[in-house]
Amino acid sequence: MISRRFFSVAAAGLLAGTMLGVFSIPAQAQTNISFTLDWRFEGPAAGFFLAQDNGYFEAEGLNVTIDTGAGSVEAIPRVSTGTYQMGFGDINSLIKFLDQDPSQNVKAVMMIYDVPTFSVVGRKSLGVTEDPKSLEGKTLGAPPPDGAYAQWPAFVDVANIDTSNIKIEGIGFPVREPMLAQGEVDAVFGFAFSVILNLKAQGVADEDIVPILMAQNGLDLYGNAIMVNTDFAQSNPDAVKGFLRALAKGFADAVADPEAGAAAVLKRNDILDHDVEVERLKMANEMNINTAYVKENGFGGIDMDRLGRAFEQLTLSMGLTGTVKPEDVVDLQYLPPVEERRFK
Repeated sequence: MISRRFFSVAAAGLLAGTMLGVFSIPAQAQTNISFTLDWRFEGPAAGFFLAQDNGYFEAEGLNVTIDTGAGSVEAIPRVSTGTYQMGFGDINSLIKFLDQDPSQNVKAVMMIYDVPTFSVVGRKSLGVTEDPKSLEGKTLGAPPPDGAYAQWPAFVDVANIDTSNIKIEGIGFPVREPMLAQGEVDAVFGFAFSVILNLKAQGVADEDIVPILMAQNGLDLYGNAIMVNTDFAQSNPDAVKGFLRALAKGFADAVADPEAGAAAVLKRNDILDHDVEVERLKMANEMNINTAYVKENGFGGIDMDRLGRAFEQLTLSMGLTGTVKPEDVVDLQYLPPVEERRFK
């Protein structure tokens, strides 16, 4: 009896130990990615949040934290220094950044704004028309970190604008639209979908708002792209690939269902108006994200020939030294196959 009792107790102990071992196996560690946006949580950022809320990042083994940004230019040093592993910023400013110091650890890996949303937005009642030359003699409000303002030298060149009597006034983002609404400046730099809707919220009538879109006036550039810290990418290539794969799904969802996209944004910024953010997201989808090129060639890609032409424009207007070439700024090896980047 003692022998049988011993083996029964031993068997029970072994089974309990086995079960404990099964249930105490740690879950597979996720890769942490800190991601910086270019700006506040607004409608056009819906693709990032839907990738998070719909579990696409988690399915790729990623734990992603998304923070607000302070402008499309400011995102670049955040990523290059490793403060953030990945971010969202202006590729043209990245070109200038690397031209000045090619040793910086940052590259673009996926295009989001196939057509840039850079604009100067003015008011008809203040003498601004769709003709870029109507800006001559005006006072323009410019937030220093703004991606659109960063392209002003290039735009001046291609649009043949005489800047001798244009006054540029440095202003902060929070007062940009209020100053224009109050007539303290004649026009402001910014992303069209942000400035237009913010002006409407300030009570400016639709017919008085005049956006001058740089892409429609000779500036053949790309817009904002996903950037990665190159040290992080070299150490975690599968994480970068997984991030881009998840992001393609998130942006596909935002294009297919702007209402759900706006709801995802409002979960993180509940002071926004749902209808305004739906309109802002639809505007960004139509003008910048789901473009004719994207419909034909898939989301996220970069045409290196087109980027080369952008280099030519930026060399003339921004004084590039020729230190870097397109392949030094862009690394497309992490993109998922094109069939995974098509919107339905």
